[in-house]
Amino acid sequence: VGLTVQDTTLGTTVANLGMSETTFPRPVFAGDTIYAWSEVLEKASLPGRSDVGALRMRSIAAKDCPCGAWPGKGADGKYHPAVVLDLDYWLLIPRRIAR
Repeated sequence: VGLTVQDTTLGTTVANLGMSETTFPRPVFAGDTIYAWSEVLEKASLPGRSDVGALRMRSIAAKDCPCGAWPGKGADGKYHPAVVLDLDYWLLIPRRIAR
């Protein structure tokens, strides 16, 4: 069983617009259990496009870290020891139709 782009964005994402500040602070090995969290950092309208908008997202993946935690960087600026991925990226997302 794996976590793929299709698992997390199928039917909700038109395109991946780009990635920045991608960090892999620790390795992952066969048998590791990986958990992932995502948050919306920013949203943007696209001139001339009322059907889609852009979202800036941040996803963090961690090994063997319970889902109730958010293992980002600590006050010292260092990653939690469980973090294996920190990804900052933009997505093109369909807009909801106003009702």
